Amino acid sequence: MASELKPIGVFGGVFDPVHYGHLALAREAADRLDLAEVRFVPANVPPHRGQPHVSAEQRVQMLKLAISGNPCFVLDQREILREGTSYTVDSLNAIRAEVGGKRPLCLLMGADAFAGLASWHRWNKLFELAHIVVAQRPGFDPRHLQSPLMEEFTKRSAKSPLAAINKPCGAIIILEITPVDISASMIRERLAGGKSARDLLPPLVLDYIQAQGLYHGGG
Repeated sequence: MASELKPIGVFGGVFDPVHYGHLALAREAADRLDLAEVRFVPANVPPHRGQPHVSAEQRVQMLKLAISGNPCFVLDQREILREGTSYTVDSLNAIRAEVGGKRPLCLLMGADAFAGLASWHRWNKLFELAHIVVAQRPGFDPRHLQSPLMEEFTKRSAKSPLAAINKPCGAIIILEITPVDISASMIRERLAGGKSARDLLPPLVLDYIQAQGLYHGGG
């Protein structure tokens, strides 16, 4: 595939804070799917959870530090700069308009997020804009998906990920990646309890958290 048409990964989330699990998912997806880049898109107002524990500016700064060593990783602040609730379909619409109709887009997500996809705003529209790339974790069984997502999975599941991304959008791609048992809530709980989180996130991010006094005292 010509370099100007190589797929672009789009990885949204709250990143509160960004950690090694996020980076491992993005790195393995980039390697396995030969992505030109992975765009990290931090949410401003997430629709499916409460307000983030730290400011948008602080989450952006942590992302900048986390991805600074990988030229394939790019920070995309469109949701932070856009007022109102951060809907993935709006961001994909905007990115699709920028890159054109032929370039493949790959929306990266974990299995837990994928299982709840049918509750997302205009979720069916996502397939018209991008492929859905699901990082498979141990124990994830797509046969347990609920309708109507199960119907979409049956129809769109890619037999060959690399063959699927020759098209611009429409497939569901399951990627078995190295399991990384880390969550942002685990990190926040550790820091709030005065415990070390040095093995869970990049040193530059942890140094920033400590310098800013984030997530301490019940955060």
